Amino acid sequence: MRFIVAMLMTAAGFFSPLAAYAESADVEAVITGVDTDKLSLSLDDGKNYQAPEEFNFDGLKKGVKVLVFYTEVDGKRVINDLEVVQ
Repeated sequence: MRFIVAMLMTAAGFFSPLAAYAESADVEAVITGVDTDKLSLSLDDGKNYQAPEEFNFDGLKKGVKVLVFYTEVDGKRVINDLEVVQ
């Protein structure tokens, strides 16, 4: 049993630095482009944000102000959540 616990602790210590690369962030900006074919949004901060396949683009168009919560994965900003700002 001690061996299993020791192995689990070793694995947790090994993989914990990887979590630092997947930190969430947010940005409030205006949409400058919507590409439903590529599942991406362009914002006036000059960045592109990748949406997951199940993402709902209804109501999102150029000029809409949004708050985007994203995670940076392999250099791409992947949308976790999005809110329209009134």
